[in-house]
Amino acid sequence: MPAIPAVHHVAMSVRDLSVSEPFYSKLFGAEPAMTLSDGPFHRRVFALADGQLFGLTQHDTVSPDDRFDPARVGLDHVGFGCADADAVTAWRDHLDSVGIEHSGIVEADYGLALSVKDPDGNALEFFMLAG
Repeated sequence: MPAIPAVHHVAMSVRDLSVSEPFYSKLFGAEPAMTLSDGPFHRRVFALADGQLFGLTQHDTVSPDDRFDPARVGLDHVGFGCADADAVTAWRDHLDSVGIEHSGIVEADYGLALSVKDPDGNALEFFMLAG
């Protein structure tokens, strides 16, 4: 069996790029590195650490009243790995500084989690695994 490769990119479907792009620009502290429009969609791509890419896709056929639901089959959330508790705290402080609502840091037996939802309700998490 070949080795499982690292995740190269994540592409989230959004209703309206004009709403989602500014949210993610604040979240990541950067503007998109690429714009793609080579299909029945429009996509903005953010360059993250270690060559990872995070894309926002607005499909031409998107339903204007659709929202993300983690209880439906498909994506539950995207988790960003944090090296330690200080990194989770730094993300909490960053979210506070740019005005993005979040869950606060939640402690569990298995680690620390800081959750946020984008304008479409897509769930994101900054997570440190307890060691």
